[in-house]
Amino acid sequence: MKRTTGLLLGSYLLFGGLGMAVAQETTPPPKVLSIIREFVKPGKSGAPHEKAESAFVQAMRRAKWPTHYLAVSSISGKPRVLFLTGYDSFEAWEKDVRATQNNTTLSAALDRAAVADGELLSDFDASALVYHDEYSLRPAVDIPHMRYFEISLYRVRAGHDADWDAIVKMVKAAYEKIPDVRWAVYYAQYGQEGTTYVVFTPMKSAAEVDKGFAQAKQFMANMGEEGMKKFSELLAGAIEFSQHNLFSFSPAMSYVSEEWIKADPDFWKPKASAAAPKKAEEKPAQ
Repeated sequence: MKRTTGLLLGSYLLFGGLGMAVAQETTPPPKVLSIIREFVKPGKSGAPHEKAESAFVQAMRRAKWPTHYLAVSSISGKPRVLFLTGYDSFEAWEKDVRATQNNTTLSAALDRAAVADGELLSDFDASALVYHDEYSLRPAVDIPHMRYFEISLYRVRAGHDADWDAIVKMVKAAYEKIPDVRWAVYYAQYGQEGTTYVVFTPMKSAAEVDKGFAQAKQFMANMGEEGMKKFSELLAGAIEFSQHNLFSFSPAMSYVSEEWIKADPDFWKPKASAAAPKKAEEKPAQ
C-alpha cells in the first residue's frame, strides 16, 4: 500500500493536479526550451546572486535584445537558479547565439558579468528541451501573472517507452475531466541522461498546491479501481527515477518583454534597491 501510494503521489505531483484561475491572456509553451542551471554556493544566493545577475539584465536592456529569459529560484532541493529561454526552433536558437557573439559590445558585457557571477557558483550546466504537445494538458497560460513553477523530472527505463506513453495518456484522460488542471511536457533532447521528460506546472500561489492534493480523490475516481491498479503497475516498471521541485519566479534576475512588464508592473518592473549606495554629499568650500 505504501508503495502504491508513493507512486500515485509522485505521478500526481508530476502531472500537476493544480487548479488554476482561468487565464485572461494565454501564452503557449515555446517549442524549444534552453535551460541553464546555476548552483549557488552556500551564503551566496539571494541578494548577492541577484546583484551579479543584474549585470546580465542591464546589458541585455542596453542592447534592446529581442530574446528574453525567465529566471526561477529553487525553493526545494539544492540552491540553484534556472534561466529559461524559449525559441521557435533550434535554428532560431543558433541565430540568437551568433547574433550575440557578433555584437561585440553586448558579448563583452556578458563576458564581464559571467566572471563576477562565476565567483558565486559551485556548479553550472545546460540542457535543451523539446515541447511535447500530445503529453501536455491545457498548456497555454497567463505566464506574466504566474509566480511559481512546479518542475518534475521523469526518467524512463530503457525499453519502456510504450509504458510511459500509456501512463501519460491515462493520467491526461483522468485530468481532462477536472477543470483548470494544466501542465506542459518537454522531452530532454540534450543535457540529461537516458530518456527524460520534464513537466512544468505554473501556479499563481502556493495555495494551488493545497487545492491539487484535494483533487487527488477525484483523480482516483476518474481512473477507477482497475485503472489505478494498471497505472501503479506501469509506474513501478517504467520509471527509473523521478524528482519534483518547486521554483519561484525571480523578476530581479529575469529579462522579460515589455508586454510582461505592462501585464503586471508591480511584480516585473525593476525597482531601485533600498540598499543602493547614496551619492556622497558635497562638502562646503573650505
